Amino acid sequence: MSAVTADSNQQTGASISLRSSVGLGWHGGGAELLSVSAGQHRFPAMTYHRIGIHVGAPVRARCACDSRRQSRLQAHGDADVVPAGVEGEWTDDGDCTILRVWFDDHFVQSIAQQMENSRDQREMLPQLQLRDPRINALAGALLAEIEAGTACDPLFAESISTAMVVRLLGGTDAPRGRAAVLAAHKAARVTDYIESHLDRRLTLGELAALVHLSVPHFKALFRETLGMPVHQYVVRRRVERARALLIQGKLSLSQVALEAGFAHQSHMAHWMTRLLGVTPRAFAKAS
Repeated sequence: MSAVTADSNQQTGASISLRSSVGLGWHGGGAELLSVSAGQHRFPAMTYHRIGIHVGAPVRARCACDSRRQSRLQAHGDADVVPAGVEGEWTDDGDCTILRVWFDDHFVQSIAQQMENSRDQREMLPQLQLRDPRINALAGALLAEIEAGTACDPLFAESISTAMVVRLLGGTDAPRGRAAVLAAHKAARVTDYIESHLDRRLTLGELAALVHLSVPHFKALFRETLGMPVHQYVVRRRVERARALLIQGKLSLSQVALEAGFAHQSHMAHWMTRLLGVTPRAFAKAS
């Protein structure tokens, strides 16, 4: 995203939504891919936190946010962080594309309270032209989801959003001075619970509560223990359940999708194609 000071002769720019997470079942925030025309863009203070990430070719821009001013050439991946309650003004010299990600303040505060050293004040701070590979990778995962255009498991967006908020609050994924992995009985408790509840929507909060851990700590330990993030593990188990049900051949594709915990048939097709390289229909015929 780009920005500047007011200029009575500056042309007011416009933006068009290209893709959005609206309707995909996300909680705590969302994401939207915007086509932004050259000109001035003013953003009032909002009740949620915003991150604007530049996508594509470089564009020269000027910005003003929270008494900060900057003139720059914004490149692919450059991000601006605008906390709740802060307004800003951006001016782009050319058309550009922006991935806008937002988080509810309640979602951010909940994560902040669960982070290590939570007694230390953690808050979202304004940042201009932030260049962080980790933030870019997480934002890319959210962008891939909204471009897929199918309802996803909220656990996926929640996991990615949690990691992004932890990063922006100055935390780390791996708490210091604690066990690097989940104890065997705790790992079994979580994986057994996931297996027994694949057909319903899961949240990080309920999984972390099973082993009495904060969400950030649980995410880190699960990844180290199972070799993959929680959301990735869950979707792989759902794909495997769908695969087994398709082999049995007793249910329709739509029934298989629901039994395996997918939002609908298209959601199942998206993940089976992504992980197995074959659509459910083609797999069912081959079986």
